Amino acid sequence: MSNQLSGAAAIVGIGATEFSKNSGRSELQLACEAIVAALADAGIDPSEVDGLSTFTAETNGEAIVARNTGLGELKFFSRIGYGGGAACATVQQAAMAVATGVADVVVCYRAFNERSGTRYGLGQHDRPMDSTADRAAYAWLTPQGLSTPAQWVAMFARRYMHEYGATSEDFGRVAVVARAHAAVNPAAWFYNRPITLEDHQSSRWIAEPLHLLDCCQETDGGQALVIVSAERARDLKHAPAIVRGAAQGSGRDQHMMASYYRPEITGIPEMGVVAKQLYGQSGLKPSDISAAILYDHFTPLVLPQLEELGFCGRGEAKDFIREGNLDIGGSLPTNTHGGQLGEAYLHGVNGIAEAVRLLRGTSTTQPNEVNNVLVTAGTAVPTSGLILGREQ
Repeated sequence: MSNQLSGAAAIVGIGATEFSKNSGRSELQLACEAIVAALADAGIDPSEVDGLSTFTAETNGEAIVARNTGLGELKFFSRIGYGGGAACATVQQAAMAVATGVADVVVCYRAFNERSGTRYGLGQHDRPMDSTADRAAYAWLTPQGLSTPAQWVAMFARRYMHEYGATSEDFGRVAVVARAHAAVNPAAWFYNRPITLEDHQSSRWIAEPLHLLDCCQETDGGQALVIVSAERARDLKHAPAIVRGAAQGSGRDQHMMASYYRPEITGIPEMGVVAKQLYGQSGLKPSDISAAILYDHFTPLVLPQLEELGFCGRGEAKDFIREGNLDIGGSLPTNTHGGQLGEAYLHGVNGIAEAVRLLRGTSTTQPNEVNNVLVTAGTAVPTSGLILGREQ
C-alpha cells in the first residue's frame, strides 16, 4: 500500500466553543469562534489559511466563513457526506491537500445548534418526500417503524446480543467509562457527573435494547482543527499530531446505520475497510496503539469497532471491556475526554481534538506515554478513521 500520505501532514491547532444545550448564537458564529481559537492555538494568522474542509451537513458556507474570520484566498475546499462518518475524512482531505501542495494551511470545522436547533435524533418521520435515491432507500424502512437512529441501531444491537451473548450491561460499561472520563473534564457537559452501571440499567428505554444512557447527547457548539505540512509543524507552538494514517471506507451492500441486507448484520465491515488502510499506511498494528477515540453515538457500536480494528476477536469485545481495557489504566484507554456520551456530540470532530491533546500530554485523563492514537468517525455508515502520532 502507498505510504505517501503517512507522515506528510500534522494537526497543529485545535479550537472549540463551549459545549451547551442552547448556545444563544448562530451556527456561523460558533464556526467562526472555533476557527479563530484553533488558529490562535496554532500560532497561525487567519490570512495564511488557503483551504477549508467540512461536512456536507455543515450549514456554514466556506466563502461566508472565510469572510467572517479574515481568511486568505482559498485554493482548496471540500465537503464529506454521511454525517458523523465524515469526521476523520475532513482531516484526510486536508492532509492530502497539504501533502500534494494544493494548499498550505487547511482548517477543518464543524458547528451546529444540534440541541436548540435541528435535532438529528428525530430521524426521518417528518422528512419531506422527494424523489432521490436516498429517500427511496429509506422508504423500505420507515413504514416498518424504523425512522430514528436509535431504532436502527437497536435492530443491530439485538442481533449482536443474540450472536455473541452480549448483554445490556456490556453496553452500559461503555457509558460508565465515558462518563467517568467526562467527570474530570471541565469542558464536558457531564463534568462532575459520573454514572454507575446501576444508573445505566435504570435509565428509561429509548428503543429496546437501548437505554437513554446508551445514546449520545445533543450539543450546540463548534470545533476546528488546523492542518499544515509536517515540516512546517516543527516550527509551531505545540508538538504536532502527525497524520500517520487517514482513510475512508464503505462496505459491500452498505446502508445507513444498519445494513439489513448483508448475509451478516452484526459487524461493521466499513470500519474493517478503514482499519486495513490505517495499519497499511502507518506500518503500525493494534498493539502499537496507545489510546483510542471511538465514535460512541450509541454504545452497542463501540463493541464491533474494537473487533473490526483488531483489538480483540469477533464477539470478544464484551470480555475486552469487562476486563477494564478501556479504562485509563487499561491496555487501550478510550474516549478520555468523555466521548460523545459524556463531553459533546460534535459529529466526532471534538474526538479528533482529544487525540491531539493526548499526544501533547494535556488531556484531563492523560495515560502514560501516548505515542499513537486511533480515531474513528461515525459507525454503521460510510466512515473514516485516523492514526495520529508523535513526531519520531
